[in-house]
Amino acid sequence: MKKLLSYVVMTFAIAASGAVLAHGDKPKHGGITSSASDLAFELVNKEGQATLYVEDHGQEVSTAGAVAKLTVLNGTEKTEVALEPAPYNMLISKGDAKLKKGSKVVASITFADKSTANVRFSLK
Repeated sequence: MKKLLSYVVMTFAIAASGAVLAHGDKPKHGGITSSASDLAFELVNKEGQATLYVEDHGQEVSTAGAVAKLTVLNGTEKTEVALEPAPYNMLISKGDAKLKKGSKVVASITFADKSTANVRFSLK
């Protein structure tokens, strides 16, 4: 009986650890990923425009009504770029985000339900 109980507990622990790793998903859009506030974020830079994708355990999180900005640090240069909601789970920069190799980025998001998230990225 003790062996069976040990087996059940071990199985549960392994299954639970898989849920914790769910936010470490590989990028789906060619960007870099990070997680914060129990959400997964992917930052994509294409031709100076930054796009931030938001998911919760593989499910798209609506960005409708969200207010967000990127703070980009390139050495001593600091740039803030507003992000605007786009269809589905995207936030898109209004201007050139100036993302380049070595940039440190902080995305600050306030969702429509007033919940917030601050997520950090380091471009390599």
